Amino acid sequence: KVNPEKHAKQWYQRRVRGQQDRSVDIARFLVQKINPNLHSKQQRPRVPLKMQRIVTRTKISPLTKTFVRCFSSTSGTKLNKVYPSAAEAVKDIKSGQRLLVGGFGLCGIPENLIVALRETGVKDLTVISNNAGVDDFGLGLLLQTKQIRRMISSYVGENKTFERQYLTGELEVELTPQGNLAERIRAGGAGIPAFYTPTGVGTVIVEEGGFPIKYNPDGTIAIKSQPRETREYNGRKYVLEEALTGDFALIKAYKADTRGNLIFRNTARNFNPPMATAAKICIAEVEEIVEPGELRPDEIHLPGIYVQRLIKGPSYEKRIERLTLDAPKDQQAKPKEGGKPGKSNEAMLKRENIIRRAALEFEDGMYCNLGIGIPTLASNYIPKNISIELQSENGLLGMGPYPKPGQQDADLINAGKETVTTRPGSSIFSSSDSFAMIRGGHVDLTILGAMQVSSRGDLANWVIPGQMVKGPGGAMDLVSSGSRVVVTMEHCAKDGTPKILDNCTLPLTGKGCVDRIITDMGVFDVNKSKGTLILVESAEGVTVDQIRKATGCSFEVSPNLKTMSQVQVDC
Repeated sequence: KVNPEKHAKQWYQRRVRGQQDRSVDIARFLVQKINPNLHSKQQRPRVPLKMQRIVTRTKISPLTKTFVRCFSSTSGTKLNKVYPSAAEAVKDIKSGQRLLVGGFGLCGIPENLIVALRETGVKDLTVISNNAGVDDFGLGLLLQTKQIRRMISSYVGENKTFERQYLTGELEVELTPQGNLAERIRAGGAGIPAFYTPTGVGTVIVEEGGFPIKYNPDGTIAIKSQPRETREYNGRKYVLEEALTGDFALIKAYKADTRGNLIFRNTARNFNPPMATAAKICIAEVEEIVEPGELRPDEIHLPGIYVQRLIKGPSYEKRIERLTLDAPKDQQAKPKEGGKPGKSNEAMLKRENIIRRAALEFEDGMYCNLGIGIPTLASNYIPKNISIELQSENGLLGMGPYPKPGQQDADLINAGKETVTTRPGSSIFSSSDSFAMIRGGHVDLTILGAMQVSSRGDLANWVIPGQMVKGPGGAMDLVSSGSRVVVTMEHCAKDGTPKILDNCTLPLTGKGCVDRIITDMGVFDVNKSKGTLILVESAEGVTVDQIRKATGCSFEVSPNLKTMSQVQVDC
């Protein structure tokens, strides 16, 4: 009987001493069995058919597989990870398999591999990805052809096909907080089956369960999410999240060597590294492939041990989802002067008042995370004597202003998918590292928008069931991190209904997480111990009675109530 492990070890020992015998051929046969990507005829083993049958019937232990993979290159047998095309690299992906797909928005997506996968016609796929691109690009192409059965994502965003297929029951969607998604994937790649996290405690999408994964055509719920196990540590509740793994990972990198070592470019790194680690087979598409040794070991972002197949993309569109430029001040939109202000002017003035008040929340030396919309615009009003570092969930610390026209980079975006720049001292990292910063309490201030806030500081800002689904994104992780949370929003909805209520009627983003509310009518502090709101500032020209009529809950008035502060525009 042949002992594969014994022969593999003997082959390596004799190869080191320059000795060759049948062990070399048997070991080569083992290498080919474990690594089927050996295409050269010179690499085919010269092992008798009888011996091959014996070896094939022998169960190969994980230790042997690891040993053979590690030392196969020592024998002169070159592991060929480079495939001639995307079509060749994905041709053995089968219907019903689970895929991990890298990218954030349209940044860092494996666009050539996605197109090749669409051409194979495989269907009933489960795809784990932060989002699904847009209707006609990225994973949106696979949604169009209905090749995806279930999406496991954190964000639906502006992909109308994604949202429509989910709401009409054509697509199963398992929404999960972005940080939990990143950590579930990282845990899967690290061999950790599950972990406890504070993110999602008290929410229907995580702890409580019951959120729709699939609708029936008549709008009733066909599949609901399951409740999570909880446990308390040091007096705080945590929920249990299970790891995620897949059959294949499709990722995008900037540069690779033929051994599979990868370098990513700017924020195109995002979810790509953790995706690679959590799959049985990782297929990476890159813009450039070089020989081993041309990349310095200390500049490699992802070691080749995680990558089994490589292709060089023939071309890249690198579509920008939200091209946002730094327009000169004289070209920026401003309310019209003179005459009776219209609705658009009035809305702009309200937003500007909120933004300028929110900018006063910044303190020198803070690390801050700003949500999409009004919170992000507050960074335009940072006082000159204040220096802060802006953190973006997609893997950027030290975010700079929007780029000048012509200087935009498709590989450099913020969490709102907008083009941005870096500044001196910036750093870039993966999505899993980004949420480790957030979850670990290293971010000082979070400013978010909201649909509703309760008198106890509960926040709802991600879904209107059956009507509008954006997804939780990174908001649930941010509000559960322990950082100071400030909400900026208009005081009332478009139909005039209050957005500050006794109890939120929409699914929660977090319970008791909001510290301060800034609206166009005033500023409220949340007294979490009493579960009440305190009005501390009122907008110029707005009375307390007017605020009471526009608010859906009772509140206290501070004895030191003052007029709402505004950062100076010329500061």
